[in-house]
Amino acid sequence: MEYRRLGRSGLMVSTLALGTMTFGGKGGFKAVGSTDVKAATRQVDMCLDAGVNLFDTANIYSAGESEEILGKAIAGKRDRLLLATKARMRTGEGPNDSGLSRHHLIRECEASLRRLGTDYIDLYQVHEWDGLTPLEETLEALDTLVKSGKVRYVGCSNYAGWQLMKALGISERLGYERFVSQQIYYSLESRDAEYENVPIAIDQDCSILVWSPLAGGLLSGKYRRGQDAKEGRHLAGWDEPPVRDEEKLYDTIETLVEIAGNHGVSAAQVALAWLLGRPGVASVIIGARTDEQLADNLKAADLELTAEERARLDEVSAPPLIYPFWHQLKTASDRLGPADMPLLASHLEKRG
Repeated sequence: MEYRRLGRSGLMVSTLALGTMTFGGKGGFKAVGSTDVKAATRQVDMCLDAGVNLFDTANIYSAGESEEILGKAIAGKRDRLLLATKARMRTGEGPNDSGLSRHHLIRECEASLRRLGTDYIDLYQVHEWDGLTPLEETLEALDTLVKSGKVRYVGCSNYAGWQLMKALGISERLGYERFVSQQIYYSLESRDAEYENVPIAIDQDCSILVWSPLAGGLLSGKYRRGQDAKEGRHLAGWDEPPVRDEEKLYDTIETLVEIAGNHGVSAAQVALAWLLGRPGVASVIIGARTDEQLADNLKAADLELTAEERARLDEVSAPPLIYPFWHQLKTASDRLGPADMPLLASHLEKRG
């Protein structure tokens, strides 16, 4: 297992992390999984044996049950791993039961600590944007949690580029703890993150943690053009991520399956290995309903794709150049920097 530095911190995280949205199974999360304590403990041990040191959850997963199960699964192993959780989403019916206010963040952090059965959270992440709470209030609350010892590092999730850049600027100006990471959706199914989030990761050293790297299972190889899948979360009613270009998705899947066949591995491993080679990515969060799926995904850490294979995957999954990027390709290609290249490099190669 490889370990990479998380943002500007000195914290080293494994390139694969275990996501625990499958732990529990309450409410709508039943469509994702219903892993109990016994199975969760087994999966945690599988990951630790493979060198995984980062475990990710959230306060809303199965209404807190995911955190409770993870806390029980890591009992006696706390010093061997890093815990990441999140807050922002609605946890009750009251007017202050959602958002990123000081009130909500600190209360939810303390509740997560109780459920996880720990004294501190290694990475505390704001789960989503809050356009009503001033960023200064949110960042001050996070800074307070770090200074109190309840949190070690802070990150964000699902932020747009301008929102993240604004937060980083405020933290620098006021001397607050800075986001070391951004947890985002990024996969061969949709590379929208390359417009803004990936460049910021490179330019501002704010590392990427990838959620749903297999696009909710769409890139696992189960879903094929003209065939009905027999299992998968999309069949159970889970609607993330949305698919905007079905033909492009199936073209990508076919390329994945072909490359996987050449290596004698699963399509899922190829999709994960592709992400591990993308700039700015510190860790890819994997989750599994079964031990077999988890064991397969863990093998992606050792899979090396050739330059030609990466180029094929880049080409079939390339996002369209929206403005201003098509204009920059046309008129600024003589002075592009490292942060510009994840999106524009393949287009430059085509131009010769």
